[in-house]
Amino acid sequence: MIIEIKAPTPGESITEVQIANWMVQNGDYVAKDVEIAEIDSDKATLTVNAEVAGRITILIEAGETVSIGTVIAQIDSDAKVPEGIAPVIAETKAAPAQPIELEIKHISVPTPVDADVKITPLARKIMEEKHLTSREVLEQLGHTRITRQDVLNASSGQNATFPVYQPANIETSREVERKKMSTLRIKLAQRLVSVKNETAMLTTFNEVNMSQIMSLKKQYNEKFKEQFGVGIGFMSFFTKAITIALAKFPQVNAMIDGDELIFHKYADVGIAVSAPKGLVVPVIRNAESLSLSQIELRIKELAGKARENKITLEEMSGGTFTITNGGVFGSMMSTPILNPPQSAILGMHNIIERPIAVNGQVVIAPMMYVALSYDHRVIDGRESVSFLVMVKDLLENPAKMLFEGNEPVKVLLGI
Repeated sequence: MIIEIKAPTPGESITEVQIANWMVQNGDYVAKDVEIAEIDSDKATLTVNAEVAGRITILIEAGETVSIGTVIAQIDSDAKVPEGIAPVIAETKAAPAQPIELEIKHISVPTPVDADVKITPLARKIMEEKHLTSREVLEQLGHTRITRQDVLNASSGQNATFPVYQPANIETSREVERKKMSTLRIKLAQRLVSVKNETAMLTTFNEVNMSQIMSLKKQYNEKFKEQFGVGIGFMSFFTKAITIALAKFPQVNAMIDGDELIFHKYADVGIAVSAPKGLVVPVIRNAESLSLSQIELRIKELAGKARENKITLEEMSGGTFTITNGGVFGSMMSTPILNPPQSAILGMHNIIERPIAVNGQVVIAPMMYVALSYDHRVIDGRESVSFLVMVKDLLENPAKMLFEGNEPVKVLLGI
């Protein structure tokens, strides 16, 4: 029986998808439920599985764009497994980069005799005693200053050589390669341009002293990992601090819908993750109700799915606020771009030890620059700056997260 494999629908409002990659070869015998192709849409990358076991016939080439429901392959379920051959599943792996090897060669560099040759008095005296000319000495040297040791080496027949590093033969090229953009990349490009053109985006900056959080990580990370199966990460602290600050500044958690503002009484925080096909933003639902350990476990789960291209549209849809961490790539400071229709995004960066002033004294502390980009149509400057200052305060004093941003002592005293 011939089973038709059709282009699946990744979600509502999507009418076309792109065949990103075939994971099997035409004519291969495939087992049931194995992944045979990757499909790109303007929202996500999905995999297509074999519905039955059999011999596959590929009808649409990789890179082609087709309508939802188009037959992209057929599987002959009556075909028998070739003798001695197991079902073949092709794996696409990038070829490892070939390192440039450096060869060390010892060569003698003859130097022509000219008026610039410098000979020390003691060297000249020895040359006269041994009846050597400057040319005979220079033929074994790579420089134009003759010393006593040079003359002695030359008179004893020792060649003065030195290592020269030469790169192995490298072929150069001025060729160019054209590659069709994936549907996901095209849609991402359109969204980024629309954000710049259709929002009044501004960015405010601050810096956070990470000493307290790093001290907590160092002191409790092993016990935390032993109890919850995951280590203490910076992202959970940032997520928790943001949810508290969003409750105090609801305008930052709002978005425009026509001529109305929608205020969210919950915090669905998107975490930007670098996936093989590009940047994706899985969402942690009701992050305000989760503990640090629950946030860490959820981040680990979603990030793992994203890197394996197994994230679903439902797990990426929605979101009221986004965090992006350029620090994992070494970024010191950047201006994050909004994730529409959200009105704000927080950018984390790398941690650098810098001298700062503390109580009139200069101390070295692990510092991180943070950036909050926001839509000025929704959020005023006072609110954006105050929101970021509160996030900074919570991160520098983690105990306040237990008391909704208030001083623990004041809560204890009831004042």
